[in-house]
Amino acid sequence: MDGISGLREKKLREFSALIGGVRMENVKDVNEGNFEKEVIEASFKAPVLVDFWAQWCGPCRMLGPTLEKLAGEFKGRFTLAKLNVDESPSKSAQYSVMSIPNVKMFRDGKVVDEFVGALPEIAVRQWLDEGLK
Repeated sequence: MDGISGLREKKLREFSALIGGVRMENVKDVNEGNFEKEVIEASFKAPVLVDFWAQWCGPCRMLGPTLEKLAGEFKGRFTLAKLNVDESPSKSAQYSVMSIPNVKMFRDGKVVDEFVGALPEIAVRQWLDEGLK
């Protein structure tokens, strides 16, 4: 994705956050350069969900707003990190991402749970309730 597309995606997410009341400080864009700090190191303080997605992926674009909404509702109980698989292919390979959307929960630097596919909000909420205990 070029710079303009990335900026457009970021602005769209910010606009969606204003409409939906999502607390943007709980949503971060991550890549190969900041993954260690924003995901691995941060997961020692609170769980980090990594949403492996791509702009061309319809199910990813359906799941993304749900995850962002829940990041706001859960008020800091986890951070949502969004990783574009096209921009960070080595991280996707490192974590064996074979299909997207793929959401992995990191705690203490390790993947502790995950799901694949665009689950409905109620299923994601149940998954979070179990994983954040």
